[in-house]
Amino acid sequence: MSETKIESVQTFGRKKTATAVAFVKKGSGIIKVNGAPINLLQPEILRLKTFEPILLLGTDKFDNIDVRVRVKGGGTTSQIYAIRQAIAKGIVAYYQKYVDEASKRAIKEILVQYDRTLLVADPRRCEPKKFGGPGARARYQKSYR
Repeated sequence: MSETKIESVQTFGRKKTATAVAFVKKGSGIIKVNGAPINLLQPEILRLKTFEPILLLGTDKFDNIDVRVRVKGGGTTSQIYAIRQAIAKGIVAYYQKYVDEASKRAIKEILVQYDRTLLVADPRRCEPKKFGGPGARARYQKSYR
């Protein structure tokens, strides 16, 4: 049985509780999110956020690769941010593994210069509610009479 190795990398992006897994492989420039093309992503206002890595690096970098993203958890905004991070990290990992270190470093530099959250996850999480109040920090009103 002949084994042909597929040039592929798998990366993830996270924002709050949303997790996106990007599968980047050699192909023809297709980018899909949960099986649908990236340009059909909702909400329309935040669609541009997912295009940021593509617009920053230029479409020529994405011409010979396919990106498939699976995303679950969180809300719509968190999912959008997780998707853009997964795509950005995926292209960096692919270029590091299968192209060359110099072009990977150039890509990474462009992305970090624009927005660090494209490659580095935001560590902020929701603080848990405590007793004696309606939320994490707020306390119930005190009455003297």
